[in-house]
Amino acid sequence: MLFDTHCHLNVDAFEEDVEATIQRAKEAGVERFAVVGFDAPTNKKSIALSTQYPEIYSIIGWHPTEAGTYTPAVQESLLSLLTNEKVVAMGEMGLDYHWNTAPPAVQEKIFRIQIQIAKDLQLPISIHMRDAIEDTYRILREEDVSEIGGIMHSYSGDVAYMEKFLDLGMHISLSGVVTFKKASEVHEVAKAVPLDRLLIETDSPYLAPVPYRGKRNEPAYVRYVAERVAELRGMDINEIAQITTQNANQLFRLEDR
Repeated sequence: MLFDTHCHLNVDAFEEDVEATIQRAKEAGVERFAVVGFDAPTNKKSIALSTQYPEIYSIIGWHPTEAGTYTPAVQESLLSLLTNEKVVAMGEMGLDYHWNTAPPAVQEKIFRIQIQIAKDLQLPISIHMRDAIEDTYRILREEDVSEIGGIMHSYSGDVAYMEKFLDLGMHISLSGVVTFKKASEVHEVAKAVPLDRLLIETDSPYLAPVPYRGKRNEPAYVRYVAERVAELRGMDINEIAQITTQNANQLFRLEDR
């Protein structure tokens, strides 16, 4: 039983075969999916998919690369979508200094706005963080996110910062990067993260794990993430699958669903 806590079945890469993709994932043992939005079209598509498929849940938010397009109308739409019963978290939100499509100050403003909305709605948050670990931590600390918690999505920082994010009540989610040979810091994180704060994801169609690296990623491949984490920790894959699924169900408040 696996839970892909971050995938993008709502993008064009899956337009032609989303149903077949879901079926392949089920055959690989994936029982639940969180489909994450990041702009207006993908947020709406996430809701549509979660409405259509009982095993899909929605995470709705505004990506930092889109921060410059955030308007009152965008916020009104987000607030409307966030009331849907299949929404389990808000995101993905955060900071991206790699693409830097909006000034850091604008990204920070929109990040803080979304955190406040999530706190108002008592929703956990899903964090996108690229080349911005110090500022991301600072903002999460200043906004006191411990009351809602959330996910450091596709975490690629070091163990020292992992511990800082854990202190803020966040979970650490590992993606296909953990299968990459040279991802030594992520390997150390996989060994060190407390089991009750560990999640796994694909971020599909991006970051395909070995042996599919460089190809389109899909939720079925979350099994390779679980296998590598189990290997690094000296555990059985079924243990990792059970623990990470239980963690996701608790964080998203799905234990009774």
